Amino acid sequence: MNYLAPLAWVDGRWQRDVRLSVDGNGHWDAIEAGATSEGTLRLDGPVIPSLVDAHSHAFQRAFAGLAERREAGADDFWSWRDRMYGLALKLTPEQARAIAAQLYVELLKGGFTQVCEFHYLHHAPDGSAYADELAMSWSLADAAADAGMGLTMLPVLYARSGFGAQGLREDQRRFRTDAAWVHRAQQRITAAGRTLLDAGVALHSLRAANEQDIRELQRLVGDDDLPIHIHIAEQQAEVAASLAHSGQRPMQWLCKHLRLDARWQLVHATHSTPEEIAQVAASGASVVICPGTEANLGDGLADLRGWLDAGVPMSLGSDSHVTRGIVEELRWLEYGQRLGLQQRNVAATPPVQASTAARLFEAMRSGSARPAGLKQWGLERGARADFLVLDRKASGLLGLPDEHLLDGLVFATQTSAVRDVFVAGRCVIQAGRHTAEDVISEEFSSVMQALWAV
Repeated sequence: MNYLAPLAWVDGRWQRDVRLSVDGNGHWDAIEAGATSEGTLRLDGPVIPSLVDAHSHAFQRAFAGLAERREAGADDFWSWRDRMYGLALKLTPEQARAIAAQLYVELLKGGFTQVCEFHYLHHAPDGSAYADELAMSWSLADAAADAGMGLTMLPVLYARSGFGAQGLREDQRRFRTDAAWVHRAQQRITAAGRTLLDAGVALHSLRAANEQDIRELQRLVGDDDLPIHIHIAEQQAEVAASLAHSGQRPMQWLCKHLRLDARWQLVHATHSTPEEIAQVAASGASVVICPGTEANLGDGLADLRGWLDAGVPMSLGSDSHVTRGIVEELRWLEYGQRLGLQQRNVAATPPVQASTAARLFEAMRSGSARPAGLKQWGLERGARADFLVLDRKASGLLGLPDEHLLDGLVFATQTSAVRDVFVAGRCVIQAGRHTAEDVISEEFSSVMQALWAV
């Protein structure tokens, strides 16, 4: 299939009349600017690459909007977490599938076409194993297939409730795994050979996995080329607990004691020092920032300028799914910095890149492949043929000069500007709608009523 984009974001800049050729495997065979329309299907607006959502807890979509009241006392990440566990202890595989399908359609509409599922909700509500221990994982894989979205499953090692603890809390019983379980899950998911399904591994955090756990999982994974994700330094309390336990900050400990490489994805990395940023940069590891969730949970602000200037690969995650689109995540990423530093256009780097939106978008685009375990991402030959068609009549794009379209998309758009979404060369969102969204939304609504009926 050959498409013609009147305007497309290729090689970090806008180019005109771009022929996009898709091979039989759903990857880009050729990208050619200045092409004619002969033998092509002309697209209805400017084209940009989609992005990878590099950090997701799909089941938490059913909790969005239900933790925004403070009845008494203080409220922080830890009190939110305790309330979220109430949801985690209820869900069946069938309910998880309905929730995830709704989420994945929303993510597609928001400009994400691959999601990395940091999955720790494994066992039955009483903590026992399902007949198929991957029942919850398959429910998410089925949901992604329902939506037509790419999925990287990341079974999570979760062995203890905190630094120095000897196991999990009772309300964490569904999460219990060890290195062998996680590696076995990754191997089975990979061997399934499902379309658009990949797998890596994850460690919940340093507080939830001791050094022996981590080293055993590293041994089992060996040199396999797959992503390794970990929550790190999300909360100041986590940093303080790490210092009390080991005398080192979380990223400091990670860089000193483990052999990090390009497979490692450090999720949040909110509280860092310049020395830690330099160590991560030297290791080749990446960071995953989740601006919407980090704002919602009161985590703090990552050192965006520090990570960017150090050349550390970066990607976006929607995490708890209070936000579910690339525009809001990119906007929060920059606006958080503006509020904290009392400056404007923090991410811009004149004269190389004066556009804040362009620098952020291109950074997240170029960092999208690694967390998903893919080799390439974007409008480039060999990458999967995923892309977005923008609506030039959307509120923030109407009348803008071409060179300001990304600026308008990120900082001026109030309604969705994504018209069509393609995954592996196939249209899954057309004119803002998914073919199965009515059925999916009805199933999601029924699950929500069952979960939260008073």
